[in-house]
Amino acid sequence: MNRGNLQGFTLVELMIVVAIVGILGAISMGFYGNYVTDANRTDGRMALTQTAASLEKCKALYSAYNSVNCNVAFPVTSDDGLYTVGVSALPLIPLAAGFLLTATPVAGGFQAGDLDCTTLTLTSTGIEWGTGANITKCW
Repeated sequence: MNRGNLQGFTLVELMIVVAIVGILGAISMGFYGNYVTDANRTDGRMALTQTAASLEKCKALYSAYNSVNCNVAFPVTSDDGLYTVGVSALPLIPLAAGFLLTATPVAGGFQAGDLDCTTLTLTSTGIEWGTGANITKCW
């Protein structure tokens, strides 16, 4: 039998290709998960800025962030349900004069595993920061 006339792949060649595709797939899924986590932070940032805008509207209309006429009820849940936004007064400033918003990932949710940014924070003065292992990624 002349081996030069045979066509096709051997089982060993096919298994090598499957192993290579499997390794590349495993590596790419890890990177994909990181990109999804980074992209989902946008949900928390949007929730913070929307809530801050609502509070600024209250301040403009009623001269206080915590007026009874304001329609902002805390905690606020982000649009995609990944973050919960809470409010507190800035240190040494009553809530009527300034606020500190904190977006925390929902317990058990996808973002709960985000170790780079465990919380996102926004103040009435526009200061943005967060907590976690790599806070430069938060904003």
